[in-house]
Amino acid sequence: MPKPLLLVVIPFAPERLEGLDAHFEIVWWKALPDATGFLAERGAQVQVLLTSGAAGLPAGSRDHLTELRLIACNGVGYDAIDMAWARAEGIHVTNTPDVLSADVADLALALLLGVFRQIPAADRFVREGAWASGPLPLGRRLGGSRVGILGLGNIGQRIAHRCAAFDTEVAYTGRHRKPDTAYAYFDSPRALAGWADVLIAATPGGAATRHLVSAEVLDALGPRGVFVNIARGSVVDEPALVARLADGRLAGAGLDVFADEPRVPAALLGLPQVVLSPHIASATHETRQAMAEIVVTNIRAFAEGAGLPTPIA
Repeated sequence: MPKPLLLVVIPFAPERLEGLDAHFEIVWWKALPDATGFLAERGAQVQVLLTSGAAGLPAGSRDHLTELRLIACNGVGYDAIDMAWARAEGIHVTNTPDVLSADVADLALALLLGVFRQIPAADRFVREGAWASGPLPLGRRLGGSRVGILGLGNIGQRIAHRCAAFDTEVAYTGRHRKPDTAYAYFDSPRALAGWADVLIAATPGGAATRHLVSAEVLDALGPRGVFVNIARGSVVDEPALVARLADGRLAGAGLDVFADEPRVPAALLGLPQVVLSPHIASATHETRQAMAEIVVTNIRAFAEGAGLPTPIA
């Protein structure tokens, strides 16, 4: 009897799947010479899909994956997965929660400090020999700032802890007030932005949070405000953000995610008060190894009929 298929949609180190070939025939989506033909001929043999919350299912594949039973997401987010459809079809979805929270929080602070202390600009200033002509313009002190966090989940709480260590005042907003935290709560993103000097997006992606950081929220943050996004590009109204950065209605931004990755708005590239990174918040050797182990553990548990370690409810 032929083995069911494990379809790997995203880049994933083959050695990390060692042992799963005892249960599955492993197929790499990117290596398929004819993806459309594969779906038509063998799509019904796919039981497990290894993907990410941003990549989701390959376009046009849903109707062909009639025996799909597990979507294993390599990451905490799952905004590209139609969860209502998955539930209706009896498809389990897993992710890799919390293991990446510390690294994502670290990058949020790195971006924030990069903006306040002009670290990328300072690096260029030295490398290009400009220092000989005079000092770099003064930066800003982070200590004493008001930091507002959109979403106080695992990542948001770690960001808050790190910001507090820099002697900032921290507040947050989210779907629910957290009864076990001393941080001040605001009942809307706009109210939080009106109070804050810094607004950090740490919410999930998806339709529910699309453009949560609207033009109105950015205006409330104001011309001294700094916006940091380590969530999803969809969380902010990107054209409104770009316009306000370009004309001075916003002081700066640190951005790890964008609306149409890997395409970044050209207008951002020439703005010295913006620090950009290529969606690397969880991109450390340690975290990626830990994420891969959780993904493989979920797939192995499914193959052996055991309980899934990290199912999404």
